Amino acid sequence: MTTFVLVPGAWHGPWAWDRVVPLLERSGARTITPDLPHAPDTGLHDHVEQVLTALDTAPEDDRTVLVGHSYAGLVVRQAADLRPERVHHVVLVDGWAGPNGAGMFTLAPDAFVQAIRASADGGLIPAPAPELFGITDLDDAAWLRERLRPHPLRTFTDTTRLGRAVDLIPGTGIFCRPQTFPFEQFAKSVGYRTLAIDGPHDVMLEHPEPLTQLLVDVVEGSKRGSPRLS
Repeated sequence: MTTFVLVPGAWHGPWAWDRVVPLLERSGARTITPDLPHAPDTGLHDHVEQVLTALDTAPEDDRTVLVGHSYAGLVVRQAADLRPERVHHVVLVDGWAGPNGAGMFTLAPDAFVQAIRASADGGLIPAPAPELFGITDLDDAAWLRERLRPHPLRTFTDTTRLGRAVDLIPGTGIFCRPQTFPFEQFAKSVGYRTLAIDGPHDVMLEHPEPLTQLLVDVVEGSKRGSPRLS
């Protein structure tokens, strides 16, 4: 059986996967959706620890797929590096990724970094408007606006601590079109195969069915040893 550990990006919570979870479970998979802490003193490595705790709850006999959206791409890769025996595949969904020592502020353009630093208050970054995640449907935007929460600045200033184990785990980068940041290149830079999906950055909200199908296809392709990816 397959277990998907679905990790939300910055400003989001486990609810970000609410429209994907039932579809994955209908396909016969299990799902785990960790809730990353968001206190002002929380750092990237605290989020990694939370994901490790989630990984340790997955049945040992399952094929575990670790999925990270956006900022969580950094989190899941470090978690996979620390638990390589528990992770069969890493999937980035519009995910930030880089080598050892990479972080949000080393990968993002200067204008993004300056804007985030300027907006931070008391160690927290206020949530952006739903439109900045590509959500323009009025109902979906209202739903998202009610749930977005401030995100700890330290998670963006921290950098990853990676060994070599993560590089031995198969990985896939799903990137949304049109791209907002070079997510396809981030995935390729760490050796992942890439696959495009048309949709906004929060594609799991706007297009849960095609995203779910891609996740299922990645697992099936991984079982065969030749994922149907570009």
